[in-house]
Amino acid sequence: MQNAKNIVCIWYDTEAEEAANFYARTFPDTHVTAVHRAPSDNPSTKAGAVLTVEFTIMGIPCIGLNGGPAFKHTEAFSMQVATEDQAETDRYWNAIVGNGGEESMCGWCKDKWGINWQITPRALSEAMQKGGETAKRAFDAMMEMRKIDVAKIEAAAKG
Repeated sequence: MQNAKNIVCIWYDTEAEEAANFYARTFPDTHVTAVHRAPSDNPSTKAGAVLTVEFTIMGIPCIGLNGGPAFKHTEAFSMQVATEDQAETDRYWNAIVGNGGEESMCGWCKDKWGINWQITPRALSEAMQKGGETAKRAFDAMMEMRKIDVAKIEAAAKG
């Protein structure tokens, strides 16, 4: 990751390593590459505690910073995962929600560390890209859902 020009920095209270390991178990092309410990005491950690964790999430380079409780996550930032079918949608949604996360609306959920995720089947994205009545029907169907139901989106798109 040292050569990456752009790295997503994700703020955690103290659980960056736990979160990165969960992501590595959950998503393909995801792994932890390094764990760095604080060389001395600082406002958010003590010397020797995990300060940062380098990892990738589905090929995207990230660094988790154990920065303490000063900042909280909002829906203004989310990770969007494009899924191929209902089984993949269910797998990711259930992993996040089932690991202490929480459901939201329209394919959004939040992991137990407060990171927001959009689990978005390609069927929904494709219907939205068509525009017009197809997009409207798919959008209206999505607005009634928590986890996206691919069959209902496809049926709505067809009319």
